[in-house]
Amino acid sequence: MNRLNRRDLLAAAAAVATLPWLGRGALAAIDLAALNKPPELGEMELGNPKSKVTMIEYASATCPHCAVFDKEAFPQLKKEYIDTNKIRFVFREYVRNDADLAAFMIARSLPKDAYFPLMDIYFTTQETWTAGNWGDGLFNIAKQAGFTQEKFDATIKDAELARKILAIRDGGESFGVQGTPTFFINGDKLEGEQKIETLRAKIDPLLA
Repeated sequence: MNRLNRRDLLAAAAAVATLPWLGRGALAAIDLAALNKPPELGEMELGNPKSKVTMIEYASATCPHCAVFDKEAFPQLKKEYIDTNKIRFVFREYVRNDADLAAFMIARSLPKDAYFPLMDIYFTTQETWTAGNWGDGLFNIAKQAGFTQEKFDATIKDAELARKILAIRDGGESFGVQGTPTFFINGDKLEGEQKIETLRAKIDPLLA
């Protein structure tokens, strides 16, 4: 198979170079309405869209701390709060490197109901697909979702899709997101890996 050409990703991301900065690392009070505004590409979300509690996660597909959260805390969060429609959970892409961008481009090109299952595969197999040539690793995962080599290559070269995903990252930085994972629970920011106990302590009073 053809190895993923890093120049393809750089070309896809080139359009972003001309975008204005969106206040990266801003320390001002968070504008909750702005934070909750969906990005141009749309939100990837689970749970109750009308809940009075919205939890947003900015994550990287290659971040080991995000993978730990997905493995240890997210299943319980999903069981207790998302599947029971107590909260609205939003996942936003935070690109840190070329592998992240490619992974998110593949995920975003799928039907919405396939997005979160694919993200779970990324996290649970992270050590495998990021080892060696990550392009080959991503293609092996994409094949499970029905990708041919031609569809894979075309997706990776989609400059407009790359621009929209990178804009989500830049938008996060305008709210002070500087690393992954970063969470917002009704605008209250939590940085780094979070235990389910910490999340319960934040969410339960808001539901009371």
